[in-house]
Amino acid sequence: MIRFILRRIVGLVLVLVGVSVITFALSQLVPIDPVAAALGQNARNEQIEAYRKELGLDRPAVLQYFSYAARLLQGDLGKSIRTRRAVADDLRDFLPATIELSLAAMLVACVLGIALGILAAIRRNSWVDALARVFALVGGSLPIFFVGLLVLALFYSRLRWLPGPGRLDAVLTPPPRVTGMYTIDSLLAGNWPLLKNSLQHLVLPAVTLGYFSTAVLLRMTRSSMLEVLGQDYVRTAQAKGLRDRVVLLRHALKNAMIPVLTTIGIVFGSLLSGAVLTETIFGWPGLGRYATTSAVSLDLPAVMGVTLVAAVVYPVVNMLVDIGYHLLDPRIGIR
Repeated sequence: MIRFILRRIVGLVLVLVGVSVITFALSQLVPIDPVAAALGQNARNEQIEAYRKELGLDRPAVLQYFSYAARLLQGDLGKSIRTRRAVADDLRDFLPATIELSLAAMLVACVLGIALGILAAIRRNSWVDALARVFALVGGSLPIFFVGLLVLALFYSRLRWLPGPGRLDAVLTPPPRVTGMYTIDSLLAGNWPLLKNSLQHLVLPAVTLGYFSTAVLLRMTRSSMLEVLGQDYVRTAQAKGLRDRVVLLRHALKNAMIPVLTTIGIVFGSLLSGAVLTETIFGWPGLGRYATTSAVSLDLPAVMGVTLVAAVVYPVVNMLVDIGYHLLDPRIGIR
């Protein structure tokens, strides 16, 4: 296990090196001067040149990259042109909100998708199966922005059951920062009203972001369960007189979860790095909104920092998925 993790860490380092080279090369090909765009149309040439020199953009591209790589080894992602802050500090502020939203959306997707997929498989060709397939079809067809606007209009604007955009009510103060995730930080602080309010604000964006993933997991769980339920060892367990619950949970579900786990890893990686529309609709101050604003304003250091974070997510998730394979079935070795 230790050798496996070390090999994956080495592979992650190589991925980061490749991503840093590609993103830096692309930043040099942008036809617009990001410094001039950041300072505005009224900036004088002297101001532009001074700020470009401050950022080190007046040097040759090769020297800029080696300087950038040296800073990366020290954990320095550069300075944002737009916010005038260190990119690492910006990511430290925005990334926890995206992680919190993605984990909540993944919980919604796993609970609903796997449960409905199992029900659809064991009640094949029944009304439950038909309803689940319609749910999956609708979930895979509706765009995220439409679902977000729909739930906001219904549960916030009309019914007033849940709060609107943002992570907390405007009159509330965020909890003392430990993880940056308001639900966990308020729980650690023992602030129950704040925990309740942060959970209420989390419901609508989590359901919106997790709805599409629910449809994907439902279809995968159903097809995997149908394949496993037709295997000889399942029929043998049923012939021995084992209870249906034991056959389903101990024999069928454990083996059916292997392809589902792969889908969970892919879905979670996409949630963590692609929650742009959901964060925009619900005013969620996460990495997606930060990346979008940075791209629009040509804040290249910030865009490169977000790209490196996204490049870390997928290898780490893949490593966790491989470990999950081994835990589900020890016969599957990790290498």
